[in-house]
Amino acid sequence: MTDTPNLQRSEWRQWRQFAVLAEELHFGRAAARLHMTQPALTQAIAALEAALGVRLFDRNRRRVALSVAGQALLPEVNELLRRAQTLPALARAAAHGESGRLRVAFVSTVGYGLLPPWVRRFRERWPRVALELVEATSDQQLEGLLRGEIDAGFLLHAPGSAPAGLARRSLTSEPLVLALPEAHPLAARARLSLRAVLDEPLVLFPRRILPEVHDAVLQLYRGAGRTPQVAQEAIQMQTIVNLVSAGLGLAWVLHSVRQFQRPGVVYRPLAMPAGQGVPLCETSLVWREGEANPALQRFIEAHRAQ
Repeated sequence: MTDTPNLQRSEWRQWRQFAVLAEELHFGRAAARLHMTQPALTQAIAALEAALGVRLFDRNRRRVALSVAGQALLPEVNELLRRAQTLPALARAAAHGESGRLRVAFVSTVGYGLLPPWVRRFRERWPRVALELVEATSDQQLEGLLRGEIDAGFLLHAPGSAPAGLARRSLTSEPLVLALPEAHPLAARARLSLRAVLDEPLVLFPRRILPEVHDAVLQLYRGAGRTPQVAQEAIQMQTIVNLVSAGLGLAWVLHSVRQFQRPGVVYRPLAMPAGQGVPLCETSLVWREGEANPALQRFIEAHRAQ
């Protein structure tokens, strides 16, 4: 019994020979278009029919006509040939980063200002690149990069302590500010002192997602002889601010989070004693060293255009 191959197992040349003969319905004219001899075309069509186990053409000395099987197959073959003709252009576009797929993770804070215009410029300039965005904490992004699940990530880290072994582009460095309930007595002040907030309960991000910055906040309290009262931990900055609105405590958040105008919450900078600075947090775009995805370079170029 003859095995019937699927389209992928048959040669592109055979399908083109079939399509041209289906147009001409004449072996001589079809062979001339294909730059081959008529006997060679006759043998090629016979071989294709044998491989498929069906007759594609009804032929006699007077005429050549498509069989029922040939008529059913012709639209699919024409579509296959059309798509095959686009493959070289698709390959060139992918090699130059003009098409393809790019997976980018981001921390929530870059969504307040940095990410939207960047993504908009990239999509306008390279619309054929499928850009997949996923929100993830910095620790999740590092794991995703190591596993090859993402191509790049916008993550947070303390200044001077960027993740090792990764290429990066530093984007912003900003101080932490305090978020507090609007009804809190300290909310009436334009600027807060460290002494005024030392005994206030805190809503704090877990150490695992931002270790150095977490430690810098705690060191402020310990340096003043206090143990911080962590009332609640939360991962996302929006969640932290929402918990502040609920009255669970004060929170140390990035300066850019002030753009998240949650009713019932105000943001205040901290006046530090001489010789002390407010903890800083840096945002970087990171990717694996030697990353070969050309679309990533196009994505980085979108930032240069700012």
